[in-house]
Amino acid sequence: MLITAKLAAWLLTGSVSLLASLVDSLMDAAASLVNLFAVQYSLEPSDEAHRFGHGKAESLAGLAQATFIAGSAAFLMLHAVDRLLHPRPLEDVAVGVGVMVFAILATLGLLAVQRYVIRRTGSTAIRADALHYRSDLLVNVSIILALVLEMRGWSGLDSLFALGIAGYILYSAWHIGHDAFQLLMDRELAPEVVEQVRAAALAQPAVRGIHDLRTRQSGQTAFVQLHIELDSGMLLSQAHAVADRVEAAIRDTLPGCDVIVHQDPVTAAPQPDRLPAE
Repeated sequence: MLITAKLAAWLLTGSVSLLASLVDSLMDAAASLVNLFAVQYSLEPSDEAHRFGHGKAESLAGLAQATFIAGSAAFLMLHAVDRLLHPRPLEDVAVGVGVMVFAILATLGLLAVQRYVIRRTGSTAIRADALHYRSDLLVNVSIILALVLEMRGWSGLDSLFALGIAGYILYSAWHIGHDAFQLLMDRELAPEVVEQVRAAALAQPAVRGIHDLRTRQSGQTAFVQLHIELDSGMLLSQAHAVADRVEAAIRDTLPGCDVIVHQDPVTAAPQPDRLPAE
């Protein structure tokens, strides 16, 4: 609905800032569609050829989105500069303002739905999407301001606002590409999440310490690997039970994560020095 309304308003008014908002909505729709198919594929279970699953499809899709969005922002900037060099008066500005008011109301409705979904699911993807749409509210208000000022004789502001929106779209593309690249490079999880994992492992009474803790994210799945230090006199069955409890504690901290625990024996107490045999 927003794309259709903004397209009609742009054709009627010739406003470059409205064109910028139209491009932003087109990018939102394209990103959502790509995310839908990428997330669906990334959730496919592992198979013989992809033993770690298909999670990185989501990150590859993110890189493709970033490239596409950056190209659209560059096109928009060229169009805005051309309008600055060859200005023309806007037409039917009231229509443009009305469409942007409708866009603000529709975005508020979408944010209400997203807030409900976040409460039910805790989805990080939806939370990030909601943050993007909250920033869109500010963009829509700025477009209304640009149209009103242009109608009052402040020429050139429409194109300047379009350049600002194009810069915002370009920044969003960089942010998406940067996050996708870091996931493909197996960057560690956030420090606070790593500390939660460490605390969950150390909370088990038989665990005397941990080391070589490594984490990464692939799609919707977090991967955790660590070594736990156990009493060297512990039976193998006891050590296995402790490792199971550590895995369960970490999965409680990171639901759905994949955990590998290696058990290392350590001396329970310092041993007295032994004299060399005579």
